[in-house]
Amino acid sequence: VQLQASGGGLVQAGGSLRLSCAASGRTFYRYVIGWFRQAAGKEREFVAGIRWGGDTTYSSDFVKGRFTISRDNAKNMVYLQMNSLKPEDTAVYYCAATMYGRPENILAYDYWGRGTQVTVSS
Repeated sequence: VQLQASGGGLVQAGGSLRLSCAASGRTFYRYVIGWFRQAAGKEREFVAGIRWGGDTTYSSDFVKGRFTISRDNAKNMVYLQMNSLKPEDTAVYYCAATMYGRPENILAYDYWGRGTQVTVSS
């Protein structure tokens, strides 16, 4: 399983970015794809997740109403639309895949992609 996150960059506070996660290697129907982030000096934390085979999504409280996760099965892509960005959203963002366990549980994820840097200036 290969995952690749992209779409990061530098944006002003209040702006938007859309991150993409390209998945390849096997069918993902039974997987949850999650987005995590890790700010400098902090632990990696769950941002949002989506079940590949359905419409169930999961989000952390701190992004509800601002970030939206979606997928395009035909393209094997998962997206994270980030609006109303804040400086505290600055981090390296990763996408990951799991078949088992709670989507919010970082230990449940077996496959990780390389991260993409998001920097929000004040």
